[in-house]
Amino acid sequence: MIVFDLSCAEGHRFEGWFGSSDDFSSQLARGLVACPQCGSPEVAKAPMAPAVPAKGNQRNEVQAARRPVAGGKIPPEVRRAMEALAKAQARALEKSTWVGEGFAEESRAMHYGEKDLAAIHGKATLEEAKELLDEGIGVAPLPFPIAEPDELN
Repeated sequence: MIVFDLSCAEGHRFEGWFGSSDDFSSQLARGLVACPQCGSPEVAKAPMAPAVPAKGNQRNEVQAARRPVAGGKIPPEVRRAMEALAKAQARALEKSTWVGEGFAEESRAMHYGEKDLAAIHGKATLEEAKELLDEGIGVAPLPFPIAEPDELN
């Protein structure tokens, strides 16, 4: 996982978690990254301070637990909640079928009774997701990015 400080065209700053720099670029190009405050899809990486670790003989347990993030370190309870959320997502995906680019089409088919209901996950553009929601079809983004099955080792 990599954390980027991001900013939108309106000047809102926020952070995003991605599998890699390429994953960020891919999601941005597909319109999957938007400002959580205003919804603007015009998002770019914001300047970040480099993480410079202390010398090995100068580190203590508190320093070792620190990770650079926007606005300071992540509180332990937030870190535990994120780890629990990542585990819950992994468990949910075990019972879900990857449908790739056909996510919107598959979701509609199930919603309108053309296919049996099943847990699915895949890719949808921001526009497709909005259209599904407008049709009353419940969809939500995954909290953490995942690798497509054909990209796994």
